[in-house]
Amino acid sequence: MRITARELNRSTLARQLLLRREASGIADAVRRVVALQAQQAASPYLALWNRVADFEPARLDAHFADHTVVKSTLMRITLHAVHADDHKAFHEAMQPSLRAARLGGRFMASGLTVEDADTLVPELLAFADRPRTAAEYESWLGQRLGEPPQRGAWWGLRHYAPLLHAPTAPPWSFGHRPSYVAPRTRPVLADPDVSAESLRKLVLRYLQGFGPASVADVAQFALVQRARARKALQALAGELERLEGPDGEELFDIPGALRPDEDTAAPPRLMAMWDSILLAYSDRSRVIPPDYRPLVIRVNGDVLPTLLVDGYVAGVWRPVEGGIEATAFHPLPDEVWEQLAVEARSLAAFLADREPQVYRRYGHWWSKLPDTEARLLPGH
Repeated sequence: MRITARELNRSTLARQLLLRREASGIADAVRRVVALQAQQAASPYLALWNRVADFEPARLDAHFADHTVVKSTLMRITLHAVHADDHKAFHEAMQPSLRAARLGGRFMASGLTVEDADTLVPELLAFADRPRTAAEYESWLGQRLGEPPQRGAWWGLRHYAPLLHAPTAPPWSFGHRPSYVAPRTRPVLADPDVSAESLRKLVLRYLQGFGPASVADVAQFALVQRARARKALQALAGELERLEGPDGEELFDIPGALRPDEDTAAPPRLMAMWDSILLAYSDRSRVIPPDYRPLVIRVNGDVLPTLLVDGYVAGVWRPVEGGIEATAFHPLPDEVWEQLAVEARSLAAFLADREPQVYRRYGHWWSKLPDTEARLLPGH
Protein backbone atom coordinates (compact mmCIF):
# COMPACT_ATOMS: atom_id res chain seq x y z
CA MET A 1 0.00 0.00 0.00
CA ARG A 2 1.32 3.45 -0.93
CA ILE A 3 0.81 6.49 1.30
CA THR A 4 1.13 10.13 0.24
CA ALA A 5 3.10 12.87 1.98
CA ARG A 6 -0.10 14.62 3.09
CA GLU A 7 -1.51 11.35 4.43
CA LEU A 8 1.66 10.98 6.50
CA ASN A 9 1.18 14.50 7.79
CA ARG A 10 -2.45 13.83 8.73
CA SER A 11 -1.49 10.56 10.43
CA THR A 12 0.94 12.43 12.65
CA LEU A 13 -1.58 15.15 13.46
CA ALA A 14 -4.31 12.62 14.31
CA ARG A 15 -2.14 10.55 16.63
CA GLN A 16 -0.67 13.66 18.22
CA LEU A 17 -4.16 15.03 19.01
CA LEU A 18 -3.69 18.00 16.69
CA LEU A 19 -6.69 17.60 14.39
CA ARG A 20 -8.89 18.65 17.28
CA ARG A 21 -8.44 19.15 21.00
CA GLU A 22 -9.45 15.92 22.71
CA ALA A 23 -11.53 15.50 25.86
CA SER A 24 -8.90 13.44 27.64
CA GLY A 25 -7.33 12.95 31.02
CA ILE A 26 -3.82 14.39 31.20
CA ALA A 27 -2.07 11.10 31.93
CA ASP A 28 -3.97 9.41 29.11
CA ALA A 29 -3.05 12.21 26.72
CA VAL A 30 0.64 11.87 27.60
CA ARG A 31 0.40 8.14 26.95
CA ARG A 32 -1.24 8.74 23.58
CA VAL A 33 1.36 11.24 22.34
CA VAL A 34 4.16 9.01 23.76
CA ALA A 35 6.64 11.72 24.83
CA LEU A 36 6.71 15.50 25.24
CA GLN A 37 9.94 17.42 24.76
CA ALA A 38 10.70 18.94 28.16
CA GLN A 39 14.10 20.63 28.19
CA GLN A 40 12.20 23.92 28.44
CA ALA A 41 9.93 23.69 31.46
CA ALA A 42 6.89 25.38 29.88
CA SER A 43 6.84 23.29 26.71
CA PRO A 44 4.98 20.19 27.98
CA TYR A 45 2.25 22.48 29.27
CA LEU A 46 1.93 24.33 25.96
CA ALA A 47 2.05 21.04 24.08
CA LEU A 48 -0.91 19.74 26.07
CA TRP A 49 -2.76 23.07 25.78
CA ASN A 50 -2.64 22.49 22.02
CA ARG A 51 -3.94 18.93 22.34
CA VAL A 52 -6.38 18.63 25.26
CA ALA A 53 -9.74 20.37 25.53
CA ASP A 54 -10.05 22.68 28.57
CA PHE A 55 -6.51 21.81 29.65
CA GLU A 56 -5.78 22.89 33.23
CA PRO A 57 -2.05 23.21 33.98
CA ALA A 58 -2.62 22.41 37.65
CA ARG A 59 -3.55 18.88 36.61
CA LEU A 60 -0.15 18.38 35.00
CA ASP A 61 1.47 19.91 38.10
CA ALA A 62 -0.27 17.23 40.16
CA HIS A 63 0.83 14.42 37.84
CA PHE A 64 4.44 15.59 38.02
CA ALA A 65 4.15 15.77 41.82
CA ASP A 66 2.79 12.23 42.20
CA HIS A 67 5.06 10.81 39.46
CA THR A 68 2.22 9.69 37.19
CA VAL A 69 4.03 11.75 34.54
CA VAL A 70 7.80 11.90 34.89
CA LYS A 71 10.57 14.04 33.42
CA SER A 72 13.86 12.35 32.59
CA THR A 73 16.73 12.15 30.10
CA LEU A 74 15.48 9.72 27.47
CA MET A 75 15.10 9.82 23.69
CA ARG A 76 17.68 11.83 21.76
CA ILE A 77 19.49 12.09 25.12
CA THR A 78 17.34 15.04 26.04
CA LEU A 79 14.62 15.71 28.57
CA HIS A 80 11.16 14.30 27.92
CA ALA A 81 7.96 14.09 29.92
CA VAL A 82 6.46 10.59 29.64
CA HIS A 83 3.90 8.47 31.42
CA ALA A 84 5.48 6.67 34.36
CA ASP A 85 4.43 3.32 32.88
CA ASP A 86 6.68 3.99 29.87
CA HIS A 87 9.75 5.26 31.68
CA LYS A 88 11.35 1.92 32.54
CA ALA A 89 11.25 0.50 29.02
CA PHE A 90 12.24 3.79 27.41
CA HIS A 91 15.29 4.15 29.64
CA GLU A 92 16.33 0.54 29.11
CA ALA A 93 16.00 0.99 25.36
CA MET A 94 18.24 4.06 25.52
CA GLN A 95 20.97 2.45 27.64
CA PRO A 96 23.52 1.86 24.83
CA SER A 97 23.09 5.44 23.56
CA LEU A 98 23.29 6.93 27.05
CA ARG A 99 26.42 4.93 27.88
CA ALA A 100 28.13 5.99 24.66
CA ALA A 101 27.16 9.66 24.96
CA ARG A 102 27.62 10.24 28.69
CA LEU A 103 30.26 7.79 29.91
CA GLY A 104 32.90 8.71 27.34
CA GLY A 105 35.61 11.35 27.19
CA ARG A 106 34.19 14.04 29.47
CA PHE A 107 33.18 11.49 32.11
CA MET A 108 36.41 9.51 31.89
CA ALA A 109 38.46 12.71 32.10
CA SER A 110 37.23 12.85 35.71
CA GLY A 111 39.25 9.70 36.40
CA LEU A 112 36.24 7.38 36.46
CA THR A 113 35.58 4.46 34.13
CA VAL A 114 32.43 2.90 32.71
CA GLU A 115 32.87 0.09 35.23
CA ASP A 116 32.98 2.68 38.02
CA ALA A 117 29.67 4.07 36.77
CA ASP A 118 28.06 0.63 36.87
CA THR A 119 29.21 0.28 40.48
CA LEU A 120 28.16 3.77 41.52
CA VAL A 121 24.70 3.97 39.96
CA PRO A 122 22.91 1.49 42.30
CA GLU A 123 24.37 3.33 45.29
CA LEU A 124 23.43 6.66 43.76
CA LEU A 125 19.84 5.51 43.28
CA ALA A 126 19.69 4.35 46.90
CA PHE A 127 20.81 7.85 47.95
CA ALA A 128 18.14 9.30 45.65
CA ASP A 129 15.32 8.00 47.85
CA ARG A 130 14.01 11.57 48.10
CA PRO A 131 14.52 14.69 45.98
CA ARG A 132 18.03 16.05 46.33
CA THR A 133 19.87 18.92 44.68
CA ALA A 134 22.88 18.65 42.40
CA ALA A 135 25.05 19.99 45.22
CA GLU A 136 23.87 17.17 47.50
CA TYR A 137 24.69 14.55 44.86
CA GLU A 138 28.13 16.05 44.26
CA SER A 139 28.78 16.05 48.01
CA TRP A 140 27.68 12.39 48.23
CA LEU A 141 29.89 11.51 45.28
CA GLY A 142 32.86 13.23 46.91
CA GLN A 143 32.33 11.24 50.13
CA ARG A 144 31.92 8.02 48.16
CA LEU A 145 35.13 8.62 46.18
CA GLY A 146 37.06 9.99 49.14
CA GLU A 147 37.84 13.24 47.33
CA PRO A 148 35.92 16.04 45.58
CA PRO A 149 34.54 14.73 42.28
CA GLN A 150 36.26 15.97 39.17
CA ARG A 151 34.36 17.88 36.51
CA GLY A 152 32.45 15.46 34.35
CA ALA A 153 31.75 12.83 37.01
CA TRP A 154 28.34 14.08 38.16
CA TRP A 155 27.55 15.33 34.63
CA GLY A 156 27.90 11.80 33.25
CA LEU A 157 26.16 10.04 36.11
CA ARG A 158 23.14 12.33 36.24
CA HIS A 159 22.35 11.64 32.58
CA TYR A 160 23.22 7.95 32.56
CA ALA A 161 21.48 6.98 35.80
CA PRO A 162 17.66 6.67 35.56
CA LEU A 163 17.04 9.74 37.69
CA LEU A 164 13.81 11.70 37.49
CA HIS A 165 13.60 15.46 37.77
CA ALA A 166 11.64 16.31 40.91
CA PRO A 167 9.31 19.35 40.86
CA THR A 168 11.00 22.35 42.41
CA ALA A 169 9.37 25.66 41.57
CA PRO A 170 6.55 27.47 39.75
CA PRO A 171 5.41 28.49 37.24
CA TRP A 172 5.97 25.21 35.35
CA SER A 173 6.90 22.73 38.13
CA PHE A 174 10.61 22.76 37.31
CA GLY A 175 12.92 25.67 38.07
CA HIS A 176 16.44 26.48 36.89
CA ARG A 177 18.09 24.50 39.70
CA PRO A 178 16.92 20.91 39.28
CA SER A 179 16.48 18.29 41.94
CA TYR A 180 16.62 14.59 41.19
CA VAL A 181 14.97 11.49 42.64
CA ALA A 182 15.02 7.78 41.85
CA PRO A 183 12.06 6.29 39.94
CA ARG A 184 9.73 3.97 41.82
CA THR A 185 10.28 1.21 39.23
CA ARG A 186 13.95 1.03 38.38
CA PRO A 187 15.19 0.13 34.90
CA VAL A 188 17.61 -2.74 34.41
CA LEU A 189 21.00 -1.33 33.49
CA ALA A 190 23.79 -2.61 31.25
CA ASP A 191 21.93 -5.70 30.02
CA PRO A 192 21.97 -5.95 26.18
CA ASP A 193 19.09 -8.44 26.07
CA VAL A 194 16.86 -6.25 28.22
CA SER A 195 17.82 -3.19 26.17
CA ALA A 196 16.94 -4.96 22.90
CA GLU A 197 13.57 -6.11 24.24
CA SER A 198 12.79 -2.64 25.56
CA LEU A 199 13.76 -1.03 22.26
CA ARG A 200 11.08 -3.14 20.61
CA LYS A 201 8.58 -1.78 23.13
CA LEU A 202 9.77 1.75 22.42
CA VAL A 203 9.40 1.20 18.67
CA LEU A 204 5.81 0.03 19.10
CA ARG A 205 4.99 3.03 21.28
CA TYR A 206 6.67 5.36 18.78
CA LEU A 207 4.65 3.97 15.89
CA GLN A 208 1.44 4.31 17.92
CA GLY A 209 2.11 8.01 18.45
CA PHE A 210 4.06 9.00 15.33
CA GLY A 211 3.69 6.31 12.66
CA PRO A 212 3.94 5.37 9.87
CA ALA A 213 7.72 5.66 10.01
CA SER A 214 10.91 4.39 8.43
CA VAL A 215 14.00 2.80 9.96
CA ALA A 216 15.68 6.21 9.75
CA ASP A 217 12.74 7.85 11.53
CA VAL A 218 12.88 5.35 14.39
CA ALA A 219 16.62 5.87 14.75
CA GLN A 220 16.20 9.66 14.74
CA PHE A 221 13.36 9.69 17.27
CA ALA A 222 15.32 7.72 19.83
CA LEU A 223 18.83 8.60 18.66
CA VAL A 224 19.86 4.98 18.37
CA GLN A 225 22.01 3.39 15.70
CA ARG A 226 20.09 2.53 12.55
CA ALA A 227 21.26 -1.06 12.85
CA ARG A 228 19.52 -1.31 16.24
CA ALA A 229 16.36 0.31 14.86
CA ARG A 230 16.35 -2.03 11.85
CA LYS A 231 16.87 -5.11 14.03
CA ALA A 232 14.00 -4.08 16.32
CA LEU A 233 11.66 -3.57 13.37
CA GLN A 234 12.68 -6.90 11.87
CA ALA A 235 11.90 -8.63 15.17
CA LEU A 236 8.45 -6.99 15.13
CA ALA A 237 7.76 -7.85 11.48
CA GLY A 238 4.84 -10.14 12.30
CA GLU A 239 3.12 -7.39 14.31
CA LEU A 240 3.53 -4.51 11.85
CA GLU A 241 2.06 -3.35 8.57
CA ARG A 242 4.43 -2.31 5.78
CA LEU A 243 3.71 0.67 3.55
CA GLU A 244 5.42 2.43 0.67
CA GLY A 245 6.20 6.06 1.35
CA PRO A 246 5.97 8.98 -1.10
CA ASP A 247 9.53 8.45 -2.33
CA GLY A 248 9.32 4.67 -2.34
CA GLU A 249 10.87 4.16 1.09
CA GLU A 250 9.65 1.33 3.31
CA LEU A 251 7.48 2.48 6.20
CA PHE A 252 6.15 0.54 9.18
CA ASP A 253 2.96 1.03 11.16
CA ILE A 254 0.59 -0.48 13.67
CA PRO A 255 -2.24 -2.35 11.89
CA GLY A 256 -5.49 -0.43 12.18
CA ALA A 257 -3.83 2.78 13.37
CA LEU A 258 -5.31 6.17 12.49
CA ARG A 259 -4.43 7.28 8.95
CA PRO A 260 -6.89 10.03 7.96
CA ASP A 261 -7.54 11.09 4.39
CA GLU A 262 -5.10 13.70 3.09
CA ASP A 263 -7.95 16.22 2.68
CA THR A 264 -8.83 16.11 6.40
CA ALA A 265 -8.97 19.66 7.76
CA ALA A 266 -6.18 20.66 10.13
CA PRO A 267 -6.81 23.70 12.34
CA PRO A 268 -4.09 26.30 12.99
CA ARG A 269 -2.07 25.87 16.16
CA LEU A 270 0.56 27.85 18.11
CA MET A 271 3.05 25.11 18.89
CA ALA A 272 5.43 24.92 21.84
CA MET A 273 9.21 25.24 21.49
CA TRP A 274 10.76 21.88 20.66
CA ASP A 275 7.36 20.32 20.03
CA SER A 276 7.87 16.62 19.42
CA ILE A 277 6.31 16.58 15.95
CA LEU A 278 9.13 18.84 14.72
CA LEU A 279 11.86 16.45 15.86
CA ALA A 280 10.42 12.94 15.71
CA TYR A 281 11.43 12.11 12.13
CA SER A 282 14.53 11.82 10.01
CA ASP A 283 12.50 13.37 7.19
CA ARG A 284 11.20 16.48 8.90
CA SER A 285 9.41 17.64 5.77
CA ARG A 286 6.45 15.67 7.13
CA VAL A 287 5.70 18.82 9.15
CA ILE A 288 8.37 21.41 8.28
CA PRO A 289 8.72 22.63 4.67
CA PRO A 290 12.44 22.22 3.85
CA ASP A 291 13.00 25.94 3.20
CA TYR A 292 11.69 26.75 6.68
CA ARG A 293 13.69 24.20 8.63
CA PRO A 294 16.75 26.46 9.24
CA LEU A 295 14.42 29.26 10.33
CA VAL A 296 12.80 27.27 13.12
CA ILE A 297 15.59 24.81 14.05
CA ARG A 298 18.50 27.09 14.87
CA VAL A 299 22.20 26.27 14.60
CA ASN A 300 22.55 25.66 18.37
CA GLY A 301 19.57 23.30 18.51
CA ASP A 302 16.94 25.79 19.69
CA VAL A 303 13.57 24.98 18.06
CA LEU A 304 11.35 28.04 17.98
CA PRO A 305 7.62 28.12 18.80
CA THR A 306 5.88 27.71 15.47
CA LEU A 307 2.66 28.50 13.64
CA LEU A 308 1.08 25.33 12.30
CA VAL A 309 -1.19 26.08 9.31
CA ASP A 310 -2.89 23.29 7.37
CA GLY A 311 -0.70 20.87 9.31
CA TYR A 312 2.63 22.43 8.32
CA VAL A 313 4.98 24.98 9.86
CA ALA A 314 4.15 28.38 8.37
CA GLY A 315 5.93 30.76 10.75
CA VAL A 316 6.82 31.44 14.37
CA TRP A 317 5.26 33.23 17.32
CA ARG A 318 6.30 34.91 20.56
CA PRO A 319 4.49 36.75 23.37
CA VAL A 320 4.84 40.53 23.33
CA GLU A 321 3.20 43.38 25.18
CA GLY A 322 -0.48 43.27 24.29
CA GLY A 323 -0.68 39.77 22.85
CA ILE A 324 1.07 37.30 20.57
CA GLU A 325 3.30 38.37 17.68
CA ALA A 326 2.89 35.95 14.79
CA THR A 327 5.43 35.96 11.96
CA ALA A 328 4.36 34.17 8.78
CA PHE A 329 6.95 32.88 6.32
CA HIS A 330 4.47 33.12 3.43
CA PRO A 331 1.20 35.01 2.84
CA LEU A 332 -1.75 33.61 4.77
CA PRO A 333 -5.45 34.07 3.93
CA ASP A 334 -7.49 36.41 6.12
CA GLU A 335 -9.52 33.50 7.49
CA VAL A 336 -6.33 31.82 8.70
CA TRP A 337 -5.21 35.00 10.46
CA GLU A 338 -8.64 35.13 12.11
CA GLN A 339 -8.26 31.55 13.32
CA LEU A 340 -4.75 32.30 14.60
CA ALA A 341 -6.13 35.33 16.42
CA VAL A 342 -8.61 33.08 18.26
CA GLU A 343 -5.74 30.76 19.24
CA ALA A 344 -3.65 33.75 20.35
CA ARG A 345 -6.38 35.05 22.68
CA SER A 346 -6.70 31.61 24.21
CA LEU A 347 -2.94 31.25 24.59
CA ALA A 348 -2.53 34.69 26.16
CA ALA A 349 -5.23 33.83 28.70
CA PHE A 350 -3.53 30.49 29.39
CA LEU A 351 -0.15 32.15 29.99
CA ALA A 352 -1.49 35.08 32.02
CA ASP A 353 -1.49 33.29 35.38
CA ARG A 354 1.82 31.52 34.79
CA GLU A 355 4.35 33.27 32.56
CA PRO A 356 2.94 35.86 30.14
CA GLN A 357 6.37 36.36 28.50
CA VAL A 358 7.21 32.67 28.15
CA TYR A 359 10.29 31.94 25.99
CA ARG A 360 11.42 35.55 26.36
CA ARG A 361 15.09 34.53 26.63
CA TYR A 362 14.95 33.22 23.05
CA GLY A 363 13.77 36.53 21.58
CA HIS A 364 17.18 37.27 20.03
CA TRP A 365 16.38 34.82 17.22
CA TRP A 366 13.70 37.13 15.83
CA SER A 367 16.33 39.63 14.67
CA LYS A 368 17.76 36.86 12.49
CA LEU A 369 14.52 36.02 10.69
CA PRO A 370 13.91 37.14 7.10
CA ASP A 371 11.76 40.19 6.45
CA THR A 372 8.30 38.61 6.39
CA GLU A 373 4.82 39.55 7.57
CA ALA A 374 4.39 39.89 11.32
CA ARG A 375 1.12 40.72 13.05
CA LEU A 376 0.22 41.47 16.63
CA LEU A 377 -2.65 39.20 17.59
CA PRO A 378 -4.30 40.88 20.61
CA GLY A 379 -4.40 38.94 23.83
CA HIS A 380 -8.01 39.92 24.61
